[in-house]
Amino acid sequence: MAGEELFGTLPSGWKYKTLGEACSEGGGDIQTGPFGSQLHAADYVPVGIPSIMPQNIGDNRLIEDGIARITPEDAQRLSRYLVRAGDIVYSRRGDVERRALVRAHEDGWLCGTGCLRVRLGEKGADPRYTSYYLGHPSVREWIVRHAHGATMPNLNTSILGACPFVEPPIEEQRAIAHILGTLDDKIELNRKQNETLEAMARALFKAWFVDFEPVRAKMEGRWQRGQSLPGLPAHLYDLFPDRLVESELGEIPEGWRVGRFSDVVDIIGGGTPRTSVAEYWGGEIPWFSVVDTPTGSDVFVVQTEKTITQAGLSESSARLIPKGTTIISARGTVGNLAIAGCDMTFNQSCYALKGKDGYGNYFVFLAAQHMVQQLKAMAHGSVFSTITRQTFEAVYTVLPPEAVLDQFEKSAASLLDPILGHVNESRMLAQLRDTLLPKLISGDMRLKDLEKLEKEAMAWA
Repeated sequence: MAGEELFGTLPSGWKYKTLGEACSEGGGDIQTGPFGSQLHAADYVPVGIPSIMPQNIGDNRLIEDGIARITPEDAQRLSRYLVRAGDIVYSRRGDVERRALVRAHEDGWLCGTGCLRVRLGEKGADPRYTSYYLGHPSVREWIVRHAHGATMPNLNTSILGACPFVEPPIEEQRAIAHILGTLDDKIELNRKQNETLEAMARALFKAWFVDFEPVRAKMEGRWQRGQSLPGLPAHLYDLFPDRLVESELGEIPEGWRVGRFSDVVDIIGGGTPRTSVAEYWGGEIPWFSVVDTPTGSDVFVVQTEKTITQAGLSESSARLIPKGTTIISARGTVGNLAIAGCDMTFNQSCYALKGKDGYGNYFVFLAAQHMVQQLKAMAHGSVFSTITRQTFEAVYTVLPPEAVLDQFEKSAASLLDPILGHVNESRMLAQLRDTLLPKLISGDMRLKDLEKLEKEAMAWA
């Protein structure tokens, strides 16, 4: 009864077994993905069946951004490695404690090279319950502790199959999964809403400051005084000229100008308190580094892996920046962007970009986002890719007048402000989920408690 090492005595009706036994009893199994000899780098295609790699495994969800793909023919050839809804996927090397539950829309993807697939079987444990169980801190620690490898942890079917597994009655499994799943569903809904809102903000920036769509609409007679167009309310009509003029960057709206990006932003360097001084660390001031870059379209960072004290801030070159300031990574991993969701500081591998002379927070962020590929292309360095203040000074951009900037900031705020609200809400939901999970998995909270919790969780939905 290996599971007793993790949780001790269980409630009546709950069983200890191994994960391998649970899979076998349910008609499932644990299987590795194809070996490298079965699928080569040259086999990947731009459009096709997604192939799950370790980097595509998030915290209990798959990350499709940048995923590799294979042809339908290769998927047929490797059909025994295709995942089904309810499978759980692990990385075989590196960050072996992370896992991802395969959702319905991911059914038929490939469990790629470097991954392991857990299948509970049709008669087995509830997959969602199992995925949450495997996220229990004690279970994650067990997996890391038993993974082989002197330099990098390695996971295999034997280790994962021996993992202690707690199996409550199926009704309680489903109730636990429902409670935790309701919270995760709301987090996922927030993520999707943020994706839409951020895409709309990027599209708005491009329309106004790259394509000059309001000016072109007036020039071509598509926008008349007193009329509205999609994204262009009638009251904005007089903000924009009706003519484009030549500039060193090509045609730009009449009355606008070209200048250095560094002319309209303060470029603020970061710093790191001495790591040897304990009292500089673990305080209340968030300290951003590239590992804290928000994923996907969340864009705001509200919590950092490390924090510093006021003494650490005072005794180093670290600078406190206000909420809304853009942060960009400038060394090593170049071009990662975030907006400070609260007052914070940051390390010396980043710059903070703060608008001046009417250039607001969201214009600066979206402008930096638009030019990030140019900045990356201009990075230099013999060991690490690096962008410097001189890099920003070499970037020229179109600079609109203050009245246009003011209106843009209001319009962008209506799209980006809700993202920060969703990020903060999702953080609270994740904290609630992570607090409930150990109590539910160990049996400290039972079905009678779950009915009340379900009502509270549904209130978040």
